[in-house]
Amino acid sequence: MFTGIVEELGAVAERDGQRLRIRAYAVLDDVGLGDSIAINGCCLTVVSWDDDGFDAEVTQETIDRTSLGSLSIGESVNLERPVRLQDRLGGHLVQGHVDGVGTIVAAAPDLEVAVDPALMRYVVEKGSVTVDGISLTVVEPKPSSFTVAVIPHTAAITTLGVKGPGDRVNIEVDVMAKYAEKLLVANLTDANQTGSES
Repeated sequence: MFTGIVEELGAVAERDGQRLRIRAYAVLDDVGLGDSIAINGCCLTVVSWDDDGFDAEVTQETIDRTSLGSLSIGESVNLERPVRLQDRLGGHLVQGHVDGVGTIVAAAPDLEVAVDPALMRYVVEKGSVTVDGISLTVVEPKPSSFTVAVIPHTAAITTLGVKGPGDRVNIEVDVMAKYAEKLLVANLTDANQTGSES
């Protein structure tokens, strides 16, 4: 579980098949084999590390569902370690499970991201959304996109400061909305079935 508060701007150092080498320093503090680190909002497992970075293996499922497969050598990435129970929850609850890949329509500070319209039912005004691992507040939900206001600090310490129209970003919607929908649909289905049997 993450918070969407980026700890470090790392960089892709090497790609070897499905193994990804990330140059990083801050997120290596107390790192261990098997630990999770979110890369652009995608939770990956540390399989090795040294003083200059860490390696993670990217499955085909992850490549298919995220933008990680298109990362190039030297490209910057947002990094975050999992939240600890004693930490402040500065952003919102983020799983590191990408729901889809969006495309930037307008760059920060007035960021607009186009997404699959099927995801928009989980995006609400003033609600939380994760863009490339960054917890952001929705300004305006539209039929197939949403806008967020990116403050200068966030632009300076994350990839949103260098990404522009046409760039792909990982999107994770608020998991609470997905749970609420599932429970509501199940209850409505049960109520309809009970009603039809009366």
